[in-house]
Amino acid sequence: MFKKILAFSLVLVALLVGSEAMAQGVTTAAVSGVVTDAKGESLPGATVVAVHTPSGTKYAQLTRSDGGYNFPNVRVGGPYTLTVTFVGYKEQTIADLQLGLGQSYTYNFKLTDETTQLAEVVVSGSRDPVLNADRTGAATNVRREQFERLPTITRSFQDFSALLPQAGTNFTFGGRSNLYNNFSIDGSTSNNVFGLSALPGGQSNAQPISVDAIQELNVTLAPYDVRQGAFTGAGVNAITRSGTNEFQGSAYYFFRNQ
Repeated sequence: MFKKILAFSLVLVALLVGSEAMAQGVTTAAVSGVVTDAKGESLPGATVVAVHTPSGTKYAQLTRSDGGYNFPNVRVGGPYTLTVTFVGYKEQTIADLQLGLGQSYTYNFKLTDETTQLAEVVVSGSRDPVLNADRTGAATNVRREQFERLPTITRSFQDFSALLPQAGTNFTFGGRSNLYNNFSIDGSTSNNVFGLSALPGGQSNAQPISVDAIQELNVTLAPYDVRQGAFTGAGVNAITRSGTNEFQGSAYYFFRNQ
């Protein structure tokens, strides 16, 4: 009898932990692809380096036996510079890559022989594609540039999430009550635990986070990603800004005439 109770307790704890883990938001982006030669054969051992230009953050790895590479958790934003090198082959570089929150991008490289004389090597790739083959369900990203350019009345991220076609009034999505949303900041859930409003401080009109601190906002309605869950309305995931090699600041004011 004791063993049955112990086993049931362990299963219950595992389910609770798993449910809590699913509620965590995604805070990074991903880049993957395959490196081949001119004949289409894979090149294992090629060096792939991704550099986040504003901060100098560098990610590097060697391609696998199938020529594939994968950076599963990289900083959101950009621009990035992606470089591939291999002994006996010409170096190839893709610049000005912008990586969205929670999105996976695929960039394949075809290296040419170093002895081959080419007038020009052109590497093409889609920048911020509208449709991405690796998207994980219906989702919309609001980037830092949009926070700076689009108007906001209340200086709240809700002004930007309301731009989605599925958004309704009072922070609702798809006609679902806002109490069934899941809001997270840097991967940590930040809902109103009392259930009186959708967000902390909602009844006092306070904002859970300043729009000046947000790097990117992701609103997911029907995710296929197992890392996201615990909502039937929308998963609203925000990540905060991180440091770069440039000094920056922001200021704002309110003005009202007579």
